Amino acid sequence: MADSSDPNPPTTQNSQTILDGNQLIAKALARFGVDRMFGVVGIPVTSLANRAVSLGVRFIAFHNEQSAGYAASAYGFLTGRPGVLLTVSGPGCVHGLAGLSNAMANAWPMVMISGSCDQKDFGRGDFQELDQIAAVKPFSKFSAKAKSIKEIPDCVFQALAKAGSGRPGGCYLDFPSDVLHQTISESEAESLVAAAERFRESEKVVNVQSSQIEEAVSLLRHAERPLIVFGKGAAFARAEDELGKLVERTGIPFLPTPMGKGLLPDTHELAATAARSLAIGKCDVALVVGARLNWLLHFGEPPKWSKDVKFILVDVDREEIELRKPHLGLVGDAKLVLEKINKEIKDDPFCLGKSHSWVEAISNKAKDNVVKMEAQLAKEVVPFNFLTPMKIIRDAISGLGSPAPILVSEGANTMDVGRAVLVQTEPRTRLDAGTWGTMGVGLGYCIAAAVASPDRLVVAVEGDSGFGFSAMEVETLVRYQFPVVVIVFNNGGVYGGDRRSPDEISGPYKDDPAPTSFVPTAGYHTLIEAFGGKGYLVGTPEELKSALSESFSARKPAVINVIIDPYAGAESGRLQHKN
Repeated sequence: MADSSDPNPPTTQNSQTILDGNQLIAKALARFGVDRMFGVVGIPVTSLANRAVSLGVRFIAFHNEQSAGYAASAYGFLTGRPGVLLTVSGPGCVHGLAGLSNAMANAWPMVMISGSCDQKDFGRGDFQELDQIAAVKPFSKFSAKAKSIKEIPDCVFQALAKAGSGRPGGCYLDFPSDVLHQTISESEAESLVAAAERFRESEKVVNVQSSQIEEAVSLLRHAERPLIVFGKGAAFARAEDELGKLVERTGIPFLPTPMGKGLLPDTHELAATAARSLAIGKCDVALVVGARLNWLLHFGEPPKWSKDVKFILVDVDREEIELRKPHLGLVGDAKLVLEKINKEIKDDPFCLGKSHSWVEAISNKAKDNVVKMEAQLAKEVVPFNFLTPMKIIRDAISGLGSPAPILVSEGANTMDVGRAVLVQTEPRTRLDAGTWGTMGVGLGYCIAAAVASPDRLVVAVEGDSGFGFSAMEVETLVRYQFPVVVIVFNNGGVYGGDRRSPDEISGPYKDDPAPTSFVPTAGYHTLIEAFGGKGYLVGTPEELKSALSESFSARKPAVINVIIDPYAGAESGRLQHKN
């Protein structure tokens, strides 16, 4: 029997404890190991949230399913376990697709759970009616609808297992309101949940032959200009130790993708980030681990890459390797494949050495570029450009030591400049717009980071446009007292206010604000103050240093509104050619 203190105790019938669909879903989630859930409650899922909480699942309530979905997707990346999103039916499900699709694009494990209308009323125009299984199909690797209460445990376990298996991604569960109200005995519920355990998939993929490992090592050994590239797939696989061993043993320079930064410290002497163009343009063999040869890596094609480069591609998904057609493809979990590569090298070691011409070329180019960047950063420009406040933020974060804060970054210029200036020294401490270039992820990612790593401060560096997508979630920060400091680079709009040429300012609405313009010097810091958080308005180096010092020490929700020259930066950041 349930404890009498339970606010929603199970009902009893003929001395037998009876559970409804909400309780059975909560029971299945908890049994699988889910202990966090993000979402927006309402008809018909409010009871489901309450039942989950009563079984030890922490529910983080948002204002908007979009932000909650982004949080669930990032939580999956940060923890290695599926993030769970709960939405209401119809429009709630549609709003949640933003997070589900983001999980699929970034290959992060996530499960979206939505209520839906009564099955008997489907097709008759019921409240929030939608064919949700059809709606989620393009954005999920698996979806299931429980048509009766007895199907619930199998559905839950399958979705959670599939979200994290193979290439991770989004899965979807649909629970009609009539199923949520069906009942079952506790003993039968227990039997069904126990039987659903068969769907757990615990084994990681590693599908490589010893001859392939030998070939990979031979290619690296005989390369004149080898390069190791790793991405957030390697971060998800917790491959940092194996990457470290590989780099230290071989002396091969490495290049992380944006969310791979920190697996090895940006300050490492073999880091090629500051010599990126040289590294990818001249390397003859590239070992690419947990990173796709997509737009972020110029598709692995000339002119950015040499036409003769030989790619060794390590990916958990065979289809990805077949798509890219590398010289050598190794299918498997990044950590497990690297373990095999390291073992092969250990038995017959080789190392380039600091005096190797390729290592020297990368090192010298990186040092030259760092010197040039530091010269720019040394100039204190007021009104602020992007570099001056970014250097102050970098120095403040560096002063915190370990554990390093989790950095969340979004925006065009803000994210691009931040990627070059801000330093990552620890794994999985950078979250940004990712594979899909998604704007609006900021506050959701902040909340996911605070929930996943409560011992770390979370620092968001956001453009004002990116912040605006989810700014209302600062109330969520205050409500839960998450240690999140949001720094808004306020330059008055998308890319920075009105940048139209004279010939573009015409027509009957020419006196309207430009499509890229926001209210100049908007008081974003006052938004969090409305909910009891701390806001700062800064426009000078001294003001910014003071705000960072105070907010970092307090570890309380805060927004720092940094006024930027609206003409600093460039339209579309580094993707001007696409706009």
